[in-house]
Amino acid sequence: MKINQFAQVPTNISNIKEELKSINFYSDETEINQLFIDLMRKEKFSFSDTNVFWYEMDKIIADEKNTLKSFLINNHKLNLNVFYVIALQLLDFQIDVDFEIDKPIESMHKLGLKTINQLNNSQDLLKAWYLLLNTHNKYGLNLIDELASNGYYEKQELTNQLIFFNGKAQATFTTKDFYYETVFVETDLDSDMDGKNDLIKVEITRPKSNLKIPAIYTASPYDQGVNEKLGENLTHDVKKSLIEKPIGKEIINEQENIINNTKNKIPSSISENATLTHSIKPKYSLNDYLLVRGYASVYAAGIGTIDSDGFQTCGDEQQTASTIAVIEWLHGDRIAFTDRINHIQTKANWCNGNVAMTGRSYLGTLAIAAATTGVDGLKTIVPEAAISSWYDYYRENGLVIAPETFPGEDADVLAGETFSRSLVPGDNLKIRSKFDKYLNQMKKQQDRETGNYNQFWDKRNYLNNVNKIKADLLIVHGLNDWNVKPKNPGNLWQMIKNMNINKKIILHQGKHININTFPSFDYSDIINLWFSNKLYDKENNVDNILPTVIWQDNTLSNTWHKLNDWNKNNYETYSLNTTYDSFKNKISNELFDKYSVNYKNWQHDFYDLNNQNLTHNRIISTIELKEDKIINGDIKVNLRIKSSKNIGMLSIALLDNGDANRLKEFPTPIAPNGYKLGYKWYNDTLREFEINSKITSNKLITKAHINLQNRTAPNISEEIIPNEYYDVKVKLNPTIYKIPANRSLSLIIYSVDYEMTINNNDDIKYTIDLNNSTIKIPFE
Repeated sequence: MKINQFAQVPTNISNIKEELKSINFYSDETEINQLFIDLMRKEKFSFSDTNVFWYEMDKIIADEKNTLKSFLINNHKLNLNVFYVIALQLLDFQIDVDFEIDKPIESMHKLGLKTINQLNNSQDLLKAWYLLLNTHNKYGLNLIDELASNGYYEKQELTNQLIFFNGKAQATFTTKDFYYETVFVETDLDSDMDGKNDLIKVEITRPKSNLKIPAIYTASPYDQGVNEKLGENLTHDVKKSLIEKPIGKEIINEQENIINNTKNKIPSSISENATLTHSIKPKYSLNDYLLVRGYASVYAAGIGTIDSDGFQTCGDEQQTASTIAVIEWLHGDRIAFTDRINHIQTKANWCNGNVAMTGRSYLGTLAIAAATTGVDGLKTIVPEAAISSWYDYYRENGLVIAPETFPGEDADVLAGETFSRSLVPGDNLKIRSKFDKYLNQMKKQQDRETGNYNQFWDKRNYLNNVNKIKADLLIVHGLNDWNVKPKNPGNLWQMIKNMNINKKIILHQGKHININTFPSFDYSDIINLWFSNKLYDKENNVDNILPTVIWQDNTLSNTWHKLNDWNKNNYETYSLNTTYDSFKNKISNELFDKYSVNYKNWQHDFYDLNNQNLTHNRIISTIELKEDKIINGDIKVNLRIKSSKNIGMLSIALLDNGDANRLKEFPTPIAPNGYKLGYKWYNDTLREFEINSKITSNKLITKAHINLQNRTAPNISEEIIPNEYYDVKVKLNPTIYKIPANRSLSLIIYSVDYEMTINNNDDIKYTIDLNNSTIKIPFE
């Protein structure tokens, strides 16, 4: 095991003493052994009972001959080795399993844990103890958080107080005192066209506090439930031929004003507090982790969901406006009511006006949408696996593209699935015919026939408004996420990296996942440090402490690195190295049926580079590497290619080729309920990426797709003259990927990607001019 901590804040002895005093861990400086006894009494909650204390000390080994009890009673002098033998045990590491008792400092370093260099006096001990409290244990928590989750702050009578330790808000807030409230925020929209402004249901969970506190807001269209049956019925058939598109350019107009002219409701009275509650249940565990640390947790499903008004519009400006309406209420700029009927206004008087947004996938997407409005009060967002342009989610370079594992899904499908108002019989009766009409309009406008970028997609492209962003960004994304493809954070990062905001990015080796319960990585500490600064204005130097880019190594378990930037321009150019210059689209009807029924059948054959089924349906070019290399950025493939027909599409994939034990595709659950979120609070499952014991021959690094008619731009359809060569430039999705020496890269050029593109079996032959085709790779 190796632990990677990026959120430890260096400090001086004066601050160390003050912070230890603030949590009752230190009062007076005494002789080193006595000070250590005092510290251990607090660590073991043995504040007054001497017998209990010495019983606990007898469970801990100090060295190869003594328990800690005998070591202290016999007045042996505390030294660095003994301290770290004890420290490792306090951090739940096991002797002879996780560390060697005769090499404690070396063991600490192997585990990735920091140590001090000397232990000669009480001040050295305080430095060591302070560092230990801020060191991760085996189960993903700092020692101080482990103590807090066992009731330390309650026993010290420090509950419901805002305390910062090492720059991070502490878990002092008691769950039994939480408030659970529901309000209804009024928007300026009438998305369901009923003549009334849409109300949005908002659920708040907040700790008891004498101070005004910030809000962690998650806009989740899934939060009130989903209509899976409606989504299934709307799903599109992906078995269809490629068509020749009309030649021309899609016209993109300026976006129209969406504000409704209907007057807002006039409050009948004002209530100091919300009067409705909501059910108590675990949600995103990162938000639940932050709740006990002095942050309110706010959820809103938005327009078109249960107990809210409006239609689900899948990412357009109406959904964005309804999302920021909640922020405006939290900031004091908009009205909310205690219920849907009585027009009694209520204010977020408990909120300090500072808001952060969190969430994965659609949830993180709406955080990006909100940030690009520049709304006041939104101080930062942490979008995880989030979309920056919906075209880059459902389309690519003039092709209809499915997110991984969801062939046939599109914007209308997602809108229908998340239209949870349809789950309420009475609401569905009144609104369904209108919504079905809206869905039919959406189906037409999203244009699955051409796959082109048009007005519909431009309304859902948040990159258009990046210049309005005022909030700081901490972007999180998986480099193997083929649901929300890496070009989404990649394009956003390229547009914000020179803007005058604080921004960081974390890139992990996962797919479409959360990473807040990895014991090897202090993700929750990073978020706490970030939010303590952005929302509580705590001076903790977070913008300098955190590296610009943190990325997870793809060749080793439990290993994370720092980088100065993502997407380098240090390109090396390679010619295509292959004996074949042409490939066919068409396969046997039997094989086509097999692949189109289940794309996993195609995957099985595709990743076997010697598979005979696809011999004539792809070109494979190999690049041999003699030394370790790190790809950092988007790979550019420049092809001179012709099609035998007046239509054509390409898929391009880059594989890491060579037998190896690679990271598993998904993190492994290692301890159900092993991650403690707080005292008398929820737990989550600890997970970790592990090295697969099974050897694999290759792994997908990145890929891309293009319609040859859109070789200039996704909104321009051009003619293809059969058997005439065209120059086509394709950027593969950006990545960071380490390739060990003596491996090779395999570039695969083919047509149909049965997992993502439309599944056609058209009789087309493609020919590449190898002498005028290259691949350019950005190496670190």
